[in-house]
Amino acid sequence: MIADEAVAEYRRCFKGDTIAATCEDYRAGATVDLADDEADASLAVGCPVLVLWSGPGLGASYDVLKVWQEWAPNLRGRAVDCGHFLAEERPDEIGRELSSFLTETDGRTD
Repeated sequence: MIADEAVAEYRRCFKGDTIAATCEDYRAGATVDLADDEADASLAVGCPVLVLWSGPGLGASYDVLKVWQEWAPNLRGRAVDCGHFLAEERPDEIGRELSSFLTETDGRTD
C-alpha cells in the first residue's frame, strides 16, 4: 500500500534520535498528553480544523466528526478509503483536501 520510495525514505530517516523521539511521542500520548487534554477539555479550538481519517480503520468505530465537533466548532472532514498512512496511500487525494482547506480558510482563525 505504501510506495517503495516512501518505505525507503522512512528507513533512511528512522534511526537513532528519530526512533527515540517517536517512542517519546507515543509514550506522551498515553501519559502526559491525557492530562494536558483533560486540563484543556473546556477550551475550544478557535481556528478552522480539517480532520481526515482511515475509513476502514479504527475511525470506522466512531462518529469522528461528532467527537471532534465538541472541541472544534469550525470543523470539516471525512473518512478516506485507505489504511493508517493517509498521505502515503492517497497522496493526490490528501493533497487536494489540504489545498482546498487551506485555500478556503485562507489563514483565518475564527
